[in-house]
Amino acid sequence: MELNVTNSPFNEQQAELLNRLLPALNEHQRIWLTGYLAAQSSAAGLTAAPAAQAVSAESVAAAPHAVPAVAPRETTILFGSQTGNGSGLAKKLAKRLQEQQVKVEVMSMADFKPNNLKKLEDLLIIVSTHGEGEPPDNAIAFHEFLHSKRAPKLDQLRYSVLALGDTSYEFFCQTGKDMDARLQELGASRLADRVDCDVDFDEPAGEWMKAVSEALSATPAAAASAADAAAPLSADPDSEYSRTNPFQAEVLENINLNGRGSARETRHLELSLEDSGLVYEPGDSLGVYPENHPRLVDEIIEEMGWNPEEIVPTGKNASASLREALHRYYEITVLTKPLLEQVAKLSGNEKLIKLTDPAAANELRAYLGENDLLDLVRDFELKGIAAAELTGVLRKIPARLYSIASSPKATPDEVHLTVRTVRYACGGRDRYGVCSVQMAERLEPGDRVPVFVQHNPNFKLPVNPDTPIIMIGPGTGVAPFRSFIAEREETDARGKSWLFFGDQHFSTDFLYQTEWQRWLKDGVLTKMDVAFSRDSDEKVYVQHRMLENSKELYEWIDGGAAVYVCGDEKNMAHDVHTTLETIIAQGGGLSPEQASEYLLRMQQEKRYQRDVY
Repeated sequence: MELNVTNSPFNEQQAELLNRLLPALNEHQRIWLTGYLAAQSSAAGLTAAPAAQAVSAESVAAAPHAVPAVAPRETTILFGSQTGNGSGLAKKLAKRLQEQQVKVEVMSMADFKPNNLKKLEDLLIIVSTHGEGEPPDNAIAFHEFLHSKRAPKLDQLRYSVLALGDTSYEFFCQTGKDMDARLQELGASRLADRVDCDVDFDEPAGEWMKAVSEALSATPAAAASAADAAAPLSADPDSEYSRTNPFQAEVLENINLNGRGSARETRHLELSLEDSGLVYEPGDSLGVYPENHPRLVDEIIEEMGWNPEEIVPTGKNASASLREALHRYYEITVLTKPLLEQVAKLSGNEKLIKLTDPAAANELRAYLGENDLLDLVRDFELKGIAAAELTGVLRKIPARLYSIASSPKATPDEVHLTVRTVRYACGGRDRYGVCSVQMAERLEPGDRVPVFVQHNPNFKLPVNPDTPIIMIGPGTGVAPFRSFIAEREETDARGKSWLFFGDQHFSTDFLYQTEWQRWLKDGVLTKMDVAFSRDSDEKVYVQHRMLENSKELYEWIDGGAAVYVCGDEKNMAHDVHTTLETIIAQGGGLSPEQASEYLLRMQQEKRYQRDVY
């Protein structure tokens, strides 16, 4: 098992050193090291339990109302996470429970052996929902086992589920809901009710942690006290800055990567992290809190006949002018089903009530996909609702996550982003991506933007620098691979590397072209294949280049290469996955089912990782 910060008591540097050392030891060395550590532990008078879980004899003797010692129940925390939120929450929950002297084991669902379910006593699940109601990559195998005929009866198990999701998606928190229902169906009993979290998850996740802490403790009052005293959910030991306390990063550079005449605009941003204490690794993401377009804010205020200087609440004990609140705090470009249901109650509008009826599910889905808050207030003539009432049902504007395009070793105290600007017309109005257009039009060097680091343990370079890597990232999906190669250059990694990149035109859309060419010349990048879909009569994409190189690709994969995919999930990532199955089936003489199982094993071994959106 590969050690990391979630399945061991070691920090990232210690885990990396151990992962490099342990596989290199022979049997005699392992035996000697085991004996040495045991002797050291005995000499120091340490217990075998982790320090965070150990209780001294003196403290037990001194404690009032001491009770006879009993074997503690073991609590298992399993997380399934695509972007890292789930794993971060799992670590924080484990810390809280350990402070209550609860014996805890934390691991990714990908590292858990499903057959051990019947051995568990208390199970806490933290899982996100990805795409259209699907489990994240590292939860697929566990999800499939749980819903298969092989899943055992679990009458002995107590459990609870924290589901992470986004109400702008139709199948909100579906993976968590499915797991909760299935565990109950298998006979398990709930420790605490499932909690479903939207993108602003800190408060509901904190309440769920408090509930499970109390349920697991023999003294609920003490458990609540320990949970309340714990660090905030988003606290990062590396920095005072976090998702709930972002760092104001200065813009150092903001340039358009596309050439003149391109139909696209891709911004390359360089931000300063100096004095922030924020740290990241290749594969992590940067969260950016955007601002809504001032024009859209003013149009909504004018349509509703509101006073832009009216003071409205923006959170607990916080307020701002209406214009400021709509500009910086509230989401106004994305509509959700819960929002329309709440506005229907506020307004009493019969048309809106009818649209939110379950019988109109298809019409509602179509409306949510094409409209924003300005459309809503115009289409249903909502003028007359007080500003504080309407803002009171809006959700907070969520951060946008972008794959980091730089290596901290190559550019210390900086972080680079690659952002495609989104503009389009719909319903007779110009529409635009909130964050991307802010970056393109309203961010200049010297400006500051609120950011935080989103660690992603599910998208990381191999621990062994000699491992070959295959990177597939068209468009802005190439961003993390710029980070990967820059890191490998700085660390003198010897493993081969192969990049598949694609976009529309060679002459205007070859992102970071001179850097890739330099890395190829210097041997840092071994091989590169490109596909420019609009440069020929027949559109050519990265999956076509993969098929053209299928024999060599299979040789790399069969030889132990790790495969990475970054980009659009609905189209590109799906097509690339299917192409990989075809290449593996042909190269290995396997059936389609066997090729699919081969890829699943690669995922479980962390040799096939995806950063898709």
